[in-house]
Amino acid sequence: MAIRTIVKHPDPILREKAAVVTKFNANLHKLLDDMAETMYDADGVGLAAPQVGVSKRVIVMDCGEGLIEVVNPEIIAYEGEQFDYPEGCLSIPGLRGDVRRHKWIKLRGQDRYGNVFELEADDLLSRCAQHEIDHLNGILFIDIADRVYPISQEEEGE
Repeated sequence: MAIRTIVKHPDPILREKAAVVTKFNANLHKLLDDMAETMYDADGVGLAAPQVGVSKRVIVMDCGEGLIEVVNPEIIAYEGEQFDYPEGCLSIPGLRGDVRRHKWIKLRGQDRYGNVFELEADDLLSRCAQHEIDHLNGILFIDIADRVYPISQEEEGE
């Protein structure tokens, strides 16, 4: 495993629609391993492949319940709305935003071996999954936030 450089806004790869993964091989496994290590090293809760310079539909998340890897994720159902958690992004350091997200989602994706699975998520995991899937479609939280603001010195030190 290796820590990769996190791509920063306004790098154009962050605006691309990522390609569907069709090969479930050692290269994909290394990408997933590297993404997880990079996310943990940066104290993030989610990371999308474009954020490490790879335009593929791959995300990793850990909102406190263990690592979740999703290849080719898609939201297939959703309910409710949440607007009570400031959102940030490893690719846009120094900013937070108020973004309306679905409170609950069901997502379908594939694991590192190509097996299809479904996952239900609410609250922070739901928000994180939606944020990372947006990355795969070239959408950044600053594009859809009701309000964007700088992180305070206190927050930065957390």
